Amino acid sequence: QVQLVESGGGLVQAGGSLRLSCAASGSMFSIFVMGWYRQAPGKQRELVADITTGGRTNYADSVKGRFTISRDNAKNAVYLQMNSLKPEDTAVYYCSARSLGSVFYWGQGTQVTVSS
Repeated sequence: QVQLVESGGGLVQAGGSLRLSCAASGSMFSIFVMGWYRQAPGKQRELVADITTGGRTNYADSVKGRFTISRDNAKNAVYLQMNSLKPEDTAVYYCSARSLGSVFYWGQGTQVTVSS
């Protein structure tokens, strides 16, 4: 089992920045990809960005150039630096971890609200 705990959400004005952190614990030896998903009210959960153990990154088109994902394998942590935030970025953000066997683990979520 893997446990994920997010922090860093909050309220910010449009154009501002936030940094999300996710601390992982448990059976991390099986984890290949860590990432961030988000879910806005009335919408499906969507991938924001993910990063492999080797550092390969993948971003949703809507956040490219504004968000940066990073990972500290020694600390079992993943981060999401969010710049130039827009009201449409408002959502609950979830940390995720995916094993080589494609088992997903999720954090409890952290609210990000961007005011216009």
